[in-house]
Amino acid sequence: MKKIIRILLKSFVAFLLLSPVWVLSYRWIDVPGTPLMIIRKLQKKHTIQHRWKPLSEISKNLQLAVICSEDQRFIEHNGFDTKAIKRAIAQHKAGKRLRGASTISQQTAKNVFLWPQRSWVRKGLESYFTFLIEKLWSKERILEVYLNSIEMGNGIYGAEAAAKFWFNIPAENLNKEQAAAIAAILPNPLKYLATPASDYTQKRKEWIFIQMNNYGTLVFKDH
Repeated sequence: MKKIIRILLKSFVAFLLLSPVWVLSYRWIDVPGTPLMIIRKLQKKHTIQHRWKPLSEISKNLQLAVICSEDQRFIEHNGFDTKAIKRAIAQHKAGKRLRGASTISQQTAKNVFLWPQRSWVRKGLESYFTFLIEKLWSKERILEVYLNSIEMGNGIYGAEAAAKFWFNIPAENLNKEQAAAIAAILPNPLKYLATPASDYTQKRKEWIFIQMNNYGTLVFKDH
């Protein structure tokens, strides 16, 4: 038992020492793949389509669309949207379905460093990696990694692959309506289609489009 405890303690210390280095390396190195991509590949469900693009080559429309649909306080918070969390808890107590309150930073931490299944262990690690990326990356880098790593269809990962798959154009050429359509499917990209849109995705796309018009210019603060 003592030997097992020593091994666990050493593993824990090694993790604490190496994980910040791992996260820091992705401040400059493009993420080659994610655990979810590996899982999908092993399941042989579909061919993985993924091509990295710098944020400067991803349409501002798509940047704004995902912020408006997923995390409107992205630029302001430190990785955790406490207002959204409190609102979700209050709604749950009122008898409504428990809604997620994950920020773009949390989703990025989960997508890049962790596995997709829900558990308290994964949630704890997600919080840890969210803290690290908020400290070690800029907001622009977080958004860049998010837009290059997130699942946007069956076997479709990242903005460039999504733009090519759904609209046959590069990511930098996506207009507002196309960007809103892609953002509309993010809650369940294996089920929903960016085009042709179902009633659900059409309504969600219209809501996102309104939010984009109301949000204003996307300007990052220094981080």
